[in-house]
Amino acid sequence: MALTQLDLNTALIVVDLQKGIVGASLLHPIGEVIARASALAERFRALRLPVVLVNVAGTAPGRTERPPRLTAPFPADWADLIPELNRQPHDVVVTKRTWGAFASTDLETRLKARDVTQVVVAGVATGTGVESTARQAYEQGFNVTLAVDAMTDTRPEAHQYSLTHVFPRLGETGTSADIIRLLDARTPLT
Repeated sequence: MALTQLDLNTALIVVDLQKGIVGASLLHPIGEVIARASALAERFRALRLPVVLVNVAGTAPGRTERPPRLTAPFPADWADLIPELNRQPHDVVVTKRTWGAFASTDLETRLKARDVTQVVVAGVATGTGVESTARQAYEQGFNVTLAVDAMTDTRPEAHQYSLTHVFPRLGETGTSADIIRLLDARTPLT
């Protein structure tokens, strides 16, 4: 479904734009993804809407057939959010150890305490962190919008599959410019 509207109280969730991940070999130029996610964050802040910055600092426990691509110990600054996000004191910061930002964190409680009914999700990686966060948000009853040009992945097939087959079932998709246009169409705050 194409982007049609943003709820009055929408939050932005930026997933895993952190020092240890942005240097990976990614499908899209990370500078462009960062610039778009940062522009979204600045617009949300200007409208006094919640901005959630998510980082990952480990992995979920349990056996898998495939060993983890990342193994601890991580470098000291691996989980640090990138400075381009311009973290502000009122931003919500969530550290996760799973793919999605809602599992094993208090994010749902924190957003619902702010009466948030919709989330816009951006970040990396499209097929894991972004998709898992979007799925979990949808399952918790939030309306979901995905900023498709403010995300990327290391795997082209995962990125494309999420965009084409998963995201349309979870919510609406649009570019960061589309989202900012809808935000700018709101009545200015006094």
